[in-house]
Amino acid sequence: MKKIKVSLFVILLHTVGAIWAQDLQLTAKDSIVKNSWMFGLGYNFVDDSGDVFDELLDLDKQWNAVAFPSRISIGKYFNSGIGVEAIGSYNKYKVGKTVDGAVNLEETDYFAIDSRVSYDLNKIIGETAWFDPYIGVGLGYTDANNKGRGTYNGVVGFRTWITERIGLDFNSSGKWAMDKGDGVTNHLQHAVGVVYQFKAEKGLSKKGLEKQAQIEEILKEQQRVADSTAAAKKQEEEARLLAERLKKEQEALRLAEVEKEKAAAEKQRREDLQAKINSFGSVIFALNSSYLNPDSKNILAAIAELLIENPTVTVKLGAYTDSRGTDKYNLWLSQRRMQRSLDFLESKGVSSEKVNATAFGEEELLNNCEDGVYCTEQEHKINRRIEITVDKI
Repeated sequence: MKKIKVSLFVILLHTVGAIWAQDLQLTAKDSIVKNSWMFGLGYNFVDDSGDVFDELLDLDKQWNAVAFPSRISIGKYFNSGIGVEAIGSYNKYKVGKTVDGAVNLEETDYFAIDSRVSYDLNKIIGETAWFDPYIGVGLGYTDANNKGRGTYNGVVGFRTWITERIGLDFNSSGKWAMDKGDGVTNHLQHAVGVVYQFKAEKGLSKKGLEKQAQIEEILKEQQRVADSTAAAKKQEEEARLLAERLKKEQEALRLAEVEKEKAAAEKQRREDLQAKINSFGSVIFALNSSYLNPDSKNILAAIAELLIENPTVTVKLGAYTDSRGTDKYNLWLSQRRMQRSLDFLESKGVSSEKVNATAFGEEELLNNCEDGVYCTEQEHKINRRIEITVDKI
C-alpha cells in the first residue's frame, strides 16, 4: 500500500510540474535586443542664444526649427550597452531669434555632422521594458550663423519603444566649441524622432533568464526519467548507425577499388593505343618540304583507321622542323606540315574534332642539332617529323 502511495505521489508531482512548466513558457516579452543597427529620422531644435543653460525653455526667443524632418542618424548598438552613432542635422536661424547673444537680423542655415558614443543606462538600473534612457559623448562639426567650429558634445536622452523595432527618441545635446574665436558660442541641440531597429540580435532579459532557470529546474526531474528510455534508444540508434557506417565504408572501399581498376584499365588502354601508334613508324619529311611521302601516308592512314575504330579517342598532333632556316620560316613550314597531315587524316574520314594539332617549328629538337651545331643529314632528318600522342580515350 505504501509503494502505491509513493507511485501516485511521483505521478502527481510530474503532472503538476508539467502544468507549471507550461505556465512558465518563455514569451517575446522575456527577450531583449542584445545588439542591433538603428536608423533614426526626426526633427532638431537649436538653442544658440549664447547663454547655454539660461532660459532653457524659451522656445519663442531662443529655439530654432524647420517644419520638415531635419535630423538623420545611423548607429550600431552592442550587448555591452555601448552605441556608436553618426548624425547629420539641418536647421535655420530665424530672424528675431537670439543667436550668439544678439537678436538675429538675417535668416541663416545651420548644418551639423556629429559622431557620438552612448551608453544604455538600462545596463545599470535594469531592464525597464519600453523605457530606454542613455547618455553619451562625442565630437562633431557645426556651421552655425555662418561660423564653422569643431565641437565637443554631451548628450542625454531616452527612447520609448512602440513595437520591437519602432520607437521614439528624445534627446538633448550640449555642444561646446573647440575654438571660440570670431564670436562663436556654445549651444544646445534638442531632437525628437522615430527610430527603427534592424539586423537585431536578441537574447533573454534578466527576468527571462530567471524564468528559464525555473523551467529548467521543473523539467530536470522529468528529464531524468526520460533519460533512461533515451539511453536505451540511443544505444539502439548507435548500433544502427555503426552498422550503416560500416556498410558505407565497405561500399566506399568497393567503389574506390572499382575506380582504381577503371583508372588502371584506362591507363593500360592509353599505353596500348600509344604503343600501337608508335608501331606504325614515324612521319618524316624531306628538307624544306611539307609533302607526305608514301611511307608517311601509310602511317597516317593506319592512324586514321585506328581513330575510326575507336570513336572516343582523340589525339594530339605536333608538327616540327629541323633547326636549319630562320625561326619564322621553320614555324611556317611546320604549320604547312601540320595542315597537310590534317587534310590527309580528314580525307580518310577522321573528323577535325578528334585531332588537336599544333605547329612548333624548330622547338623541341630530339637531339643537339641546334643552330650553329654541325650535324649529319640523318641527325637533322629525325627532327623533321609529325608526332602523334593519345589525348583522350
